[in-house]
Parts: sequence; C-alpha cells; structure tokens
Amino acid sequence: MKENLENLIKLIPFEVKEITTKSTEIPYGISMSQAPEIWEAEGETGKGVVVAVIDTGIDSRHPDLKNNIIGGRNFTPEGWSQTNYEDLNGHGTHVAGTIAANGKIKGVAPDAKILALKVLNRHGSGNYYAIIEGIRYATNWKGANGERVRIINMSLGGSIDEPKLKEAILEACSRGIVVVVASGNEGDNNEKTYEFGYPALYNECITVAACNAEKQIAPFSNNSLEVDVTAAGVNVLSTYPIQKYATLSGTSMATPHISGVLALLINLGEKKFKREMTESEIFSLLTQVCCSLGYEASTEGHGMPTLLKFFEEC
Repeated sequence: MKENLENLIKLIPFEVKEITTKSTEIPYGISMSQAPEIWEAEGETGKGVVVAVIDTGIDSRHPDLKNNIIGGRNFTPEGWSQTNYEDLNGHGTHVAGTIAANGKIKGVAPDAKILALKVLNRHGSGNYYAIIEGIRYATNWKGANGERVRIINMSLGGSIDEPKLKEAILEACSRGIVVVVASGNEGDNNEKTYEFGYPALYNECITVAACNAEKQIAPFSNNSLEVDVTAAGVNVLSTYPIQKYATLSGTSMATPHISGVLALLINLGEKKFKREMTESEIFSLLTQVCCSLGYEASTEGHGMPTLLKFFEEC
C-alpha cells in the first residue's frame, strides 16, 4: 500500500499563453458566471467561506491574494519547511486568483479565504501520500476564529484508482466539504469517446469541464459519465508568481471558477434557508443554477452556472 501511495500524481497539463505585470480587467469567466451582478445586487462576495487550494502552493506576496490567504501548509520536500507554501510553478497561484483575487483583477468570490496546501513541487509533480495528507489536513483544519474549510479545489490527476485517496475524499464530503476537481485535458474533441483519470471519476467529486469565451467546449476537455459542470478554461487571466498575471488554458482553469461560484452559493443558500447546508444540498443548488450549452451530459454535465438563476421563481 505504501508503494502505491508513492506513485506519481501530477498537475493536469495546462498551457501558458501570456505572462504580464499589468491587469485591470474582470476576466471573462468571472463575468460569464454572473458573479459581478451578485456582488452588486446582493453584496455577496464569499465572505466567511474558506476554500482549500490543494496544488503547487500560492505566491503569498501577490497583492491581489495576500489579504485573502488564511493559512497554509507544505506537504512536499520543496522549501524544507511545513510553513513554506510558496508557489514555484505558477499553477496554484493562478487557481487561487480565479477563486478569490481581490485587487487589480477579481476572482469569482473576492472576499473568500484561501487555505494554501502545497502538495506538488515546482514541476507539478507529487505523490498520492501528499495529496491524501493535504485533503485530511483541509478536512480537519480549524481557523483562529473557528473557521473551517467548506470547499476543496484540486486541479490534479493520476491514472491510479487509489482507495486511500477516495477514502480521504469521502471523509471530507461526510464533513460537509464540497470537493471540486478538473475533468482532465486528454480530450479528443469527440463526444462519443470517454477519457479516464482520478479523482475526476469519483462520483463524490464535482468534476469540471472547460469551455471558451464563446461557450464552446474546449477540444482538450475530457468526456466521462462523471462530468458535472462546465466553466471557462480557455485563455483565462488570473494571478501568477511573482506578483504577476498570466493567461492559461486547461480544465485546471475551469475548476476554480466552480469553487468560486460555490463560495457565493453557500452564502446565498444559507442566508435563504437560515441554516447550514449539507454537501449534497450545495451540489443540488449548483445544478439548479446551471444552463446547458447544448452538448451531451458526458461533455458538459449540467452545463454552466449562471448565478442569477438562484433568484428565479420555480
């Protein structure tokens, strides 16, 4: 079993389109989710929701992120300290920005908090043991004021169905945590064929496919019977080390859009119902605000979230 846990797991491949030091816009994926309308009309920005980003770490000095990082931990040998979760790859910083950037650019939930859990090194590689430990840490984490993780974001994958990984995810879900993962980038642009990887194929996870600004499914986006929703994943602008911005493509970029949407929905839903929602209720609420893009369910799942649907009367 220990040998299996040491098997390689890595980032789902992504493409860097551009790196820049300047940015002043709301990325198109944020706008497509209708998050800005929710900020303005409802004053809902994700405040109080903690999202664990299990990834390559985060640039803790980035001006658009530093005020929203509530804590972190390093599960890799890189940095030689459990408290050094700095991102030497770029991926984790980009993911975190799409969720909760609050500066020159905005994430979907700009007042949500990020728990930075570094499980992959500068090359985007790690092992199942580190991922599992990261999930368990997120599941049991408590903040100084009693905060706890409500959402786990993982844009990584491997070919092995590791029982201990699934066990850790099940434990998180049993504690009311929603686990959001990327579908993968091995797609062949054929809706009739399926691609396989884990944790994307675990039914307990919310598996995210990618589309472009025209709401067309990205040709690289994996199809499977476990795809749940779709979000922007082509030419996505977000934060990047060191204190920069970058445009990236991949289902890894779509996944944090959904985590940000969930941060807003958790607050909207619990305000409406006047109680804490369960993990299954949160997922149900997500599907209720989705609109189909016209593809098969194995390609788009329930479609793309449009947050204003939360206020539509049945």
